[in-house]
Amino acid sequence: MRKIALLSLLFTSIIYSQNNDEKMLKDIYKFSLTESKCYSWLDYLSNTIGQRISGSVGAEKGVAYTKQQLETLGLDRVYLQEVMVPKWVRGEKETAYILDNKAKINIPICALGGSIATAKSGLTAEVIEVHSLKELETLGAEKIKGKIVFYNRPFEAENVDAFQSYGHCVDQRFYGARDAAKMGAVGTIVRSMGFRLDDFPHTGMQSYGDLPKEKYIPTAAISTNGAELLSKKLKENSKLKFYFKMSCETLDDVLSYNVIGEITGSEHPEKIMIVGGHLDSWDLGDGSHDDGAGVVQSMEVLELFKKLNYKPKNTIRAVLFMNEESGGRGGKKYEELSKQNKENHIFALESDSGGFTPRGFNFECNAANFEKAIKWKYLFEPYLIHNFTNGGTGVDISHLTSTKIVKAGLSPDSQRYFDYHHAANDKFDAVNKRELELGAATMASLMYLFDKYGID
Repeated sequence: MRKIALLSLLFTSIIYSQNNDEKMLKDIYKFSLTESKCYSWLDYLSNTIGQRISGSVGAEKGVAYTKQQLETLGLDRVYLQEVMVPKWVRGEKETAYILDNKAKINIPICALGGSIATAKSGLTAEVIEVHSLKELETLGAEKIKGKIVFYNRPFEAENVDAFQSYGHCVDQRFYGARDAAKMGAVGTIVRSMGFRLDDFPHTGMQSYGDLPKEKYIPTAAISTNGAELLSKKLKENSKLKFYFKMSCETLDDVLSYNVIGEITGSEHPEKIMIVGGHLDSWDLGDGSHDDGAGVVQSMEVLELFKKLNYKPKNTIRAVLFMNEESGGRGGKKYEELSKQNKENHIFALESDSGGFTPRGFNFECNAANFEKAIKWKYLFEPYLIHNFTNGGTGVDISHLTSTKIVKAGLSPDSQRYFDYHHAANDKFDAVNKRELELGAATMASLMYLFDKYGID
């Protein structure tokens, strides 16, 4: 009888806990969809402050604004964390055109992050089209020297996960100038990263690697429509020339900050859980999806807990990282100081895939913790959250090296993300209020569950 009574008590306890969890998630989603501040925060961040490229006045204003807003939430601690960041400026708007039998056809381009400028008069040269770094190597220096290399590998349309297509293409943007310069090219232009055919060139970071500075060549992104047209014209006339002019430059590093808000744990203050996004953006749009959305969603997690009077067992921090786009120095500095202070991080969640409808999470953790998360799927299914997978989680939290930690990345629907990624149309009007709020609620729900039940 005693054994039956114990089993009955255990079963009752499990049911009670499940009911409590269902109620808590219902409360989280209700608050987020009816009272959340995240959309108004994003409105100000995007429309009043605007672009926040590392080292810019916009980035400074973003730091000041988000710190101020976190201070209004009644947190236990809000502070800034110093980090030196690179300062690259675009300069005047880029110009480019195809020169085909003396006809000039204007083409939309933008400099890639970290690129050097062309000469003041611009750069004109013949173009050679390639579709991969390997193809470039196969052609050899004789065919490349003195030319502009045109990387034109498109997104693979067959992938349902758009990030898979991005991963298969982005090497030409990041390493294209480095590899072409080694073979004597005078410049590179790279097809923008995205499925959609439009006139928005997409910027992004590129690297010259270990090249000496005197070997650097200017490198730019070309819009997808521009890439299609240039490829067509090259088939008609392989000797046509391309002209582009850029005035970008890299200045000395400047001081910036990670912004951190914290609720101290009621039972285990020494155990730290973080939720974050990156405060910096590229400079063409206002960075509403990349990553203003992740910033305000992370702030909203703390607001939700405070307004719902949830007292976390562990210390919970919102970390708004600086410089993810052009070096990841904010994430590196956070980990460096975490080690110095001997902090113990048990959980980290990042949102850096846009403010679209949440579909689930990617996890980096051991098998036991992944199985634990899988068992919570039933709690998320009423909110159409169903995709729990092993995979990449986020650049900034990737630097965390605590002995035992669960890392997670919010996984929104990816189909439209690369229509806006790093482009001039990444603006506030591209973000849907309800989708943004659903993402914040989904993040808060996972934070709540790992806080309540801990990690294995």
